[in-house]
Amino acid sequence: MAEYFIGPNRFEAPSLEAGLYVTATPIGNLGDVTIRTLATLAAADYILCEDTRVTSRLLERFGIRNTMKPYHEHNAEKVRPAIIAALQEGKSFALVSDAGVPLVSDPGFRLVQACIAENVMVTGLPGASAVLTALALSGLPTDTFTFLGFLPQKHKARVDQLTKFKFVPSTLIAFESPHRIVDALRDITEALGERQMAMARELTKLHEEVLRGTAQEIHAILSARESVKGEICIVIAPPQDEPIIVENDEIENSITEALKENASSKAANIVAKKYDLKKEDIYARILKRK
Repeated sequence: MAEYFIGPNRFEAPSLEAGLYVTATPIGNLGDVTIRTLATLAAADYILCEDTRVTSRLLERFGIRNTMKPYHEHNAEKVRPAIIAALQEGKSFALVSDAGVPLVSDPGFRLVQACIAENVMVTGLPGASAVLTALALSGLPTDTFTFLGFLPQKHKARVDQLTKFKFVPSTLIAFESPHRIVDALRDITEALGERQMAMARELTKLHEEVLRGTAQEIHAILSARESVKGEICIVIAPPQDEPIIVENDEIENSITEALKENASSKAANIVAKKYDLKKEDIYARILKRK
């Protein structure tokens, strides 16, 4: 009989119908696990894990003994057909990621697509989410939000990606690496201007931290540290309803600064993005100077 333990108390897990169980796990504090998740992890025929070493800690905490199989971006294409075949034969699989809700920035969505295509039952077990937890703690509007996933690793690609969402009337949420967060904050200012935001780090864990302010203010705090560690979620306020009036002298000064290290065309592009102006108009100002 499948079983799990909460403290000294033993519970029997009811059997599962054949199918795929998309199972949320804690994002840090293991006490955030749901009872339904524990029962599913105990009763499933197999547990599909992003990293078996991470999932094993959760299973050990609650006395669950079950068979884990790795399912991640490096082996998904290879092992997916066998998983679908087993599901069609009546097996049950619990799909988990290292933390939070599966399919959010991991390869599980293709498995769900395959199950749907083959008429295999798919159901979800809700639970902890870094995206929603960061949004709730940010102090920013929650009525409309857009999740961007992980931001691109390179400076230009990151700025271009953020710029695409500059005028979207929505709070923006993204994941970022601790090794790139300082550079990302600089790029947020370049692409979106001065907006309120929050950086949530190590949510629900011992060293949880939420910094609030503009990207420049948070950049100043983090750049003064020797290093930044932990999983990070950033939340950025939507654009202001009222247009920002920029003085002509400020634009001209920005053009001067941009021209110090950039060719005319690139300098025009930088200033245009900064103030939400047409590149052609800024370029015309540069030509006039010449």
